[in-house]
Amino acid sequence: MMKNCLHANAERPTTARISSVQFHPCAQVVMVAALDNSISLFQVDGKTNPKIQSIYLEKFPIFKARFSANGEEVLATSTHSRVLYVYDMLAGKLIPVHQVRGLKEKIVRNFEVSSDGSFLLINGVAGYFHLLSMKTKELISSMKVNGRIAASTFSSDSKKVYASSADGEVYVWDVNSRKCLNRFVDEGSLYGLSIATSRNGQYVACGSNCGVVNIYSQDSCLQETNPKPIKAIMNLVTGVSSLTFNPTTEILAMASEKMKEAVRLVHLPSCTVFSNFPVFKQKNISLAHTMDFSPRSGYFALGNEKGRALLYRLHHYSDF
Repeated sequence: MMKNCLHANAERPTTARISSVQFHPCAQVVMVAALDNSISLFQVDGKTNPKIQSIYLEKFPIFKARFSANGEEVLATSTHSRVLYVYDMLAGKLIPVHQVRGLKEKIVRNFEVSSDGSFLLINGVAGYFHLLSMKTKELISSMKVNGRIAASTFSSDSKKVYASSADGEVYVWDVNSRKCLNRFVDEGSLYGLSIATSRNGQYVACGSNCGVVNIYSQDSCLQETNPKPIKAIMNLVTGVSSLTFNPTTEILAMASEKMKEAVRLVHLPSCTVFSNFPVFKQKNISLAHTMDFSPRSGYFALGNEKGRALLYRLHHYSDF
């Protein structure tokens, strides 16, 4: 099913933790960002993965880096800064956004980009999250949940925001009206750590501190206060720090950065866990901090604490 390729960042080795890996939305390129202040782009061929370029940001260990929806910009935040860096790939220009007007956060770290290219969502402290215009990087509105925000994501159509709170509840907000449409209890969760929505609009997956991943139908998340999961996946035993669906909604990848080799792939719609990944004898994943599927699911990438962006070829999919 999956072939081990040369790791994506072999041409620019690092020992620093990989904080973000992401495939470009339209080019056969992967971005690798690390705590060594670097963001690098590599051509993905699975053989040598030639480096295209590296950007170095002075005193700026990368917490998260993401492509804009059209792939023309890279956005990056750091571990202890309020600056948001925007790299304009066409102009080759690095633009620091030092202060978003009206945003009172001391540190800007976790953010999401809407798939329609319109919005940027920044998770703040004390239950606040902030909606920004992707085009101008200006604040549109701030919203608040009870407790602390653990994770957030846009729905696949970019019309809703799902915000998972630290007390095990998930809030669903309407992006245009900025009203809370529903809030529901994530079954069995003391506090949420991660959340993901599927590209086809069918599923919402919630990862909790105890290692459980609940897979819900999106409809039940919009209508019910205590929705029953389609399936609770119990294969991880430590907190689920990352969740991501592949573009065809046939695989859900889940990982815990607290335990070595704690990555699982779940087949959809059957909700069964693939038994042949990871290959436990190899023990080469270590601690998985970030992961992504390429636009047509031909590749899967995983960034670990040892500075490697592991790359796998999924043979079921013929294309990048």
